[in-house]
Amino acid sequence: MADYQEMYIRMFQAATQAIEILQKAQQDCEELYISAPEPELTVFQGRPSETER
Repeated sequence: MADYQEMYIRMFQAATQAIEILQKAQQDCEELYISAPEPELTVFQGRPSETER
């Protein structure tokens, strides 16, 4: 007969490890985002109207 308790424990441990890996990746990406330099923003004027041309 299958040992369902052992199967459950293995699945739970694997799921826990997967979550921890994803959380670590998210934290690493957040740190990269926070430490990145601020981008330069440029404001463009709209197209000139027919009367301004």
